[in-house]
Amino acid sequence: MQEQVYTLKNVDSFEPKDIFDCGQCFRWNEQEDGSYTGVFGENVLNVKKENDVITFRGLCKNDIKKTVEDYFDLSRNYQEIKEKLSQIDENMEQSIEYGKGIRILNQDLWETIISFIISANNNIPRIKGIIERLSKVYGRELDWHGKKYYTFPTAEELKDVSVQEYRNLGLGFRDIRLYETTKMILEKKIDLEEMHQNKNTEEVRNELLTLSGVGPKVADCILLFSDLKRFDVFPIDVWVRRVMNDLYIKNEDETKVSKKQIAKLAKEKFGELEGIAQQYLFYWRREA
Repeated sequence: MQEQVYTLKNVDSFEPKDIFDCGQCFRWNEQEDGSYTGVFGENVLNVKKENDVITFRGLCKNDIKKTVEDYFDLSRNYQEIKEKLSQIDENMEQSIEYGKGIRILNQDLWETIISFIISANNNIPRIKGIIERLSKVYGRELDWHGKKYYTFPTAEELKDVSVQEYRNLGLGFRDIRLYETTKMILEKKIDLEEMHQNKNTEEVRNELLTLSGVGPKVADCILLFSDLKRFDVFPIDVWVRRVMNDLYIKNEDETKVSKKQIAKLAKEKFGELEGIAQQYLFYWRREA
């Protein structure tokens, strides 16, 4: 593959830090010059923003322009989304102002499923480390500027991996979950292609919940952050519960606030954009 370069000027709602540090992805790392380098699909890309110019540079399996437009969801009007959400209340307006450069990536469904199973009860540096080791051992090597990068392994590439081999990578209790989910997908007990075709979010969510290691929060993350692109979900973790309680529910004991209560409130307040609203609120509360 030859190196390709693509530049964009004056793009609204595109801040690399907001996109890569808001918790939706695990294979992008900040470089010394403030740019970010990541691997997705069979691509290695560096993204650098200087003033109003964003430069994408790297190895792409297909045309870099199309690759970038698809992955970064550039055809979606985020300005319109932000204006709509900002009208809800001051909290929403403030959180959008903080994370105004967020875009939800179109990540590969298979990779998102495995990545978020790994993310359960885990911290980001550790998640990144496990995914990197998994890719290095079972993915394919890409060489760019004298540095080696590794693609995320396909289900086929993981078909003979044992539970013990997963454990050796530091997966802990998630080893069996990865093993079982890979088998289910290889045996077509869950058909990822059919998931893309099914427009009923609840049905797809119920299917995801049958996978080993996928609970309600992980299922919602997969729906929101993968190329399934469902914004009508609201992943709830400790930060989201905290921000929703602090801003809206105001229960003195945050632990007494149920996920059901939060989900109902999110649906009422944010409607079909609840997934994007969650990202602004989560990122604002966690970072600020």
